[in-house]
Amino acid sequence: MKLNLYKAAARIFMAALFVCLLMPGAQAKEKYKATFIYIPLDDRPVTYTYPVANLEAAGYEVLTPPQKYLASANRNGDPDKIWEWLMENAPDADAAIISSDALIYGGLVASRTHFYDDTTLQSRVQRLELLREKLPMPLYVYSTLMRTPRASFGNVEPPYYSEIGPAIFRYSELVDKEDFTGLNVRESLTKKALKNNLPEQDLNDWLQRRIKNYNVNKSLTELAGKYRFHYLAIGKDDNAPLSATHMEARHIKREAFALSQQIFQILPGVDQLGMLLLTRAVNEMNNAHPLVYTYYAEGSGRMTVPQYSDSTLGESVPQQILAADARATADITKADFVLAVNTPKDGVMLDSTAPSNQFFASIPDKKSISQLEGYFARGYKVSLADVAYSNGADNGFMNEFAKRGNLQKLTAYNGWNTADNTIGFAIAQGVLAPQISAEDNAKLMQQRLVDDWFYQSNARRDATDFLEKNNHSAAVYKLGSMKKPVAAIAQDTCNTLARKYDVTRDFKFKIGFPWDRLFEISVTPTGKK
Repeated sequence: MKLNLYKAAARIFMAALFVCLLMPGAQAKEKYKATFIYIPLDDRPVTYTYPVANLEAAGYEVLTPPQKYLASANRNGDPDKIWEWLMENAPDADAAIISSDALIYGGLVASRTHFYDDTTLQSRVQRLELLREKLPMPLYVYSTLMRTPRASFGNVEPPYYSEIGPAIFRYSELVDKEDFTGLNVRESLTKKALKNNLPEQDLNDWLQRRIKNYNVNKSLTELAGKYRFHYLAIGKDDNAPLSATHMEARHIKREAFALSQQIFQILPGVDQLGMLLLTRAVNEMNNAHPLVYTYYAEGSGRMTVPQYSDSTLGESVPQQILAADARATADITKADFVLAVNTPKDGVMLDSTAPSNQFFASIPDKKSISQLEGYFARGYKVSLADVAYSNGADNGFMNEFAKRGNLQKLTAYNGWNTADNTIGFAIAQGVLAPQISAEDNAKLMQQRLVDDWFYQSNARRDATDFLEKNNHSAAVYKLGSMKKPVAAIAQDTCNTLARKYDVTRDFKFKIGFPWDRLFEISVTPTGKK
């Protein structure tokens, strides 16, 4: 009798299972290794579409809010709509990777320009505190410390910053130094003069928004200490060794000294954090801790302090490796891959559009390339972080590297935006590469080569020259009616360079300007030629 009951139960179970497998939802689940909720900072390709493409290529489903809820070039994001979407869609996910800036301010730019009061901001922080009860899954949260740029244009800061930004930056340097080591008489007088001469209303506006941002990050750190998050990363947006951002990070670290780096870190850079935390979620889900060996090019190497950063690469690279839940190793024979960092020979990092960025390899370039060729010969996987210049590739190094037939041997390539952004992506892509097919990995690298090398270091310079010659210099920050001719120039330059190299010769793509400015592009594959 019992045996018959067991057989009947088994038949019912198998029938139910068969029906479930026929359901579209079940088939979709089987297609992926896991499902992640991902709320990006905004809808820029580097924070939104590129991380999603990498994770999906590795076999993971990534659910993102409707793009209309995210910050774009002409609007702030909608924190309440994003929150509603999160509550509706998160229960089916295996983990959530969340930009707190999107949920609190409405995006990265909004965090610098908003007019929310403390009550509103803290109420949104409290919503994050309740996530643990609502979403019993690993929660990876990343926030930003408001940046302190030396100068800024293009409506990504309050309007006054384009005029008095350099003076505000200098004032913040002296405030930081006074707090850290003290000022001499001359510096004290300079600080006082700057404060007296800066428009009081504008300076107070900037300082009050900084205080709000600091308080938000302090509250998030306290929540991490209460284990409301699985992991919290706070990114230091563009800053310098002496700056308001540097000072605030020091204070938060001091107050959070008891927190393990396994649950809380303050990192240089911001735009790479979504990609790093997605990769961390993958590693923790798989209980994997890939080992990363770091190679620095000849010259300043690990002692380089990049533009827009307050840390040497020797300090920041291990921090970013740990943020991905990987581990740094000094033994290359045990490494899962080599992170190769192409640094400026003299330690001075210029923008990739600088006249010095020519297609001629230096002797140190050739030595570094030979070193990497030795790694290839010994079977090591190499992810190249090209940070000799900011915001683009090193033409001399890359041209020589490509001519020797090495591009196709790379596991990943990155050379975009700040050095810390580049390195974070290079680490994440190096970790994920073994889970990505060779064909998909090649496509991802082709996109980066077109974006970071062909466009940023070359087409962007051509487009800038065109705008200046035609008395449209301001269009660099808002293309408007100049978008069509600029897009044609950029496409032509990138197509010409793509045809020069085997890896990209058959790669067909279209360049777009999703934020209506020269600083970033989208690279959309359109099939093979």
